[in-house]
Amino acid sequence: MNLKGIVHKYDKDNIDTDVILPGPYLKIHDHDELSKHAMEGIDNDFSKKVSKGDFILAGNNFGCGSSREHAPIALSHSGISAVLAPSFARIFYRNCVDGGYLLPLEIETSTLEQISDNDMLEIDIEKNQIHDITNGKNFSISPFPPLIKKIIDSGGLMYYKE
Repeated sequence: MNLKGIVHKYDKDNIDTDVILPGPYLKIHDHDELSKHAMEGIDNDFSKKVSKGDFILAGNNFGCGSSREHAPIALSHSGISAVLAPSFARIFYRNCVDGGYLLPLEIETSTLEQISDNDMLEIDIEKNQIHDITNGKNFSISPFPPLIKKIIDSGGLMYYKE
């Protein structure tokens, strides 16, 4: 699986689900409407900047806070295909994978420092590689554990069969 898109960089740690999707919007059931409020707690123009296939690049512990499944739903319906971060909150990570919404890709902290906002990336999931088309550099991503990879390949936990 290859992904290609633009980076939207939020170079800070502990971006929580209240920032990814503020609480007042949890009553919205339409996913497209929900997506208009993605990242509103940190960037009011986020939904206007994102195109289908784009990426978020962020610091450690992305998705901490409440276990709201709305956060990865809002991000994926806004166009985000993957979040790149050195680490993820456990529940956010599993909500991304289990729902089949988007990919949580773990990277080295040094990778975070070398990729800039608006860089164009190409990611090869099978080879665990990132190619930054803008700056010509290559980086690696941590491979998914075997069970997680099977769930992702199935399109989410609901479609996974042992």
